[in-house]
Amino acid sequence: MANDSILGGSELIAFAPTTDPTKALTFYQDVLGLHLIADETPFALVFDANGTMLRVTTVQEHHPDPFTVLGWRVENIRERVERLRAAGVDFLRFAGMNDDDPHGIWTAPSGARIAWFTDPDGNVLSLTEFQAA
Repeated sequence: MANDSILGGSELIAFAPTTDPTKALTFYQDVLGLHLIADETPFALVFDANGTMLRVTTVQEHHPDPFTVLGWRVENIRERVERLRAAGVDFLRFAGMNDDDPHGIWTAPSGARIAWFTDPDGNVLSLTEFQAA
């Protein structure tokens, strides 16, 4: 049995923790523009992230990880960064990576362009614009 036949054809469900569902709802729905599918209070907020289910799960305590937990593939990353900044989103800067770019965008050795930001719970999120093949 090939490995891809186990889950390769199954839909992915993404998860992000929150200690404040009200702030998470405002951020994911109003700032990022995701469509709320269900409010399963007190357990989770369920969003449609362009065909992927994102469950923002309510937790009692959360210690954010220092790495990306969710990311989006985008076209025109600079325009997306500017729109998110206009909505009040601050982008993260990392010494030696994106600290010299006015938009906080890092260009990876592969040519991909990446920008990082956090949600209200401190979860690190990212935008990535890949080079055209």
